[in-house]
Amino acid sequence: MHSATSRSLPAARLNRLALALPGLVLCGAVATLAVGLEAAEIDVAGKAWLEALVLAILLGTVLRAIWQPGSRWQPGIAFTAKIPLEIAVMLLGASLSAETLRAAGPTLLAGIAVTVALAIVCGVLIGRVLGLSRRMAILIASGNAICGNSAIAAVAPVIDADGEDVAAAIAFTAVLGILVVLGLPVLGWRLGLGPVGFGGLAGLTVYAVPQVIAAAAPFGATAIQAATLVKLVRVLMLGPVCLVLSLLVARKPAAAGTPLRPIAFGQMVPWFILGFLGLMALRSLDLVPAVLLGPIHALTTALTILSMAALGLMADLRSLARSGWRVIATAILSLAVLGLLSMLTLALVGLG
Repeated sequence: MHSATSRSLPAARLNRLALALPGLVLCGAVATLAVGLEAAEIDVAGKAWLEALVLAILLGTVLRAIWQPGSRWQPGIAFTAKIPLEIAVMLLGASLSAETLRAAGPTLLAGIAVTVALAIVCGVLIGRVLGLSRRMAILIASGNAICGNSAIAAVAPVIDADGEDVAAAIAFTAVLGILVVLGLPVLGWRLGLGPVGFGGLAGLTVYAVPQVIAAAAPFGATAIQAATLVKLVRVLMLGPVCLVLSLLVARKPAAAGTPLRPIAFGQMVPWFILGFLGLMALRSLDLVPAVLLGPIHALTTALTILSMAALGLMADLRSLARSGWRVIATAILSLAVLGLLSMLTLALVGLG
């Protein structure tokens, strides 16, 4: 009996792989098209206004709007929306190290941590007041407070968010990210900020690292250096935030009448968060060879784009339209709160 069961396990895995293959290939095609469109943007305009990650989820959403994937495609789409994304979150840890913390100094580090925490709390409260679901409110708040799309993608599996919520959060965050890059330098000039002060503001409010650099560029090289440092410290908050959220989700009360069961450590802290922290520790100890950093970054980006294509294919535009104005209002108000908290933090640490 044991031998027969052992022989059946590889067959079962092959069967699951065969079921997932059509949807996986479909997601790969959408992701490849997104990468091609990003390259075309760079060739034509000199920069990518919409990154491949955003394009993948938009393309997937458009395709879902004009064509409903049948049961043949669903297993692969569901697999691609989950597993590659969790692996990508884990690999993010290899890009961060404790050296970033030491370079920032304790005062600035504490200020950034408090700013991120308060921004998430305020963002969630704003979303709930406006009628968003708890998961959607957390996604938008985390995206605004930490690093936009990457934070949304990292937090989504931790709180078990569905594809529609992720698609909506990323779509509106992407638009806001572009507007912030264009409008923040104008605000900096109006406020009379110097290079260091504006660099700190850009690092605390702009989403992706390339966008931070683009926003800080009008204020010169010093602004870019300050913005990059602050941004990297802000990104370091992603691991602790995911860890706290995973603990909060694990402690969520069970439904009435449901017997309480012991919660395993692996259920409280997802494997990919442990992997994130482990890789960050290895990077801090210089145990991750420098030659691997480029390939790891490329793999992380590719896996995230692939998952975003799957999430787009899972999104229903009709559901997005029903919650659209609430998402927009929450994102804008949360971003405004983040801006105010950021300026207060910079003033308190002497960078304003």
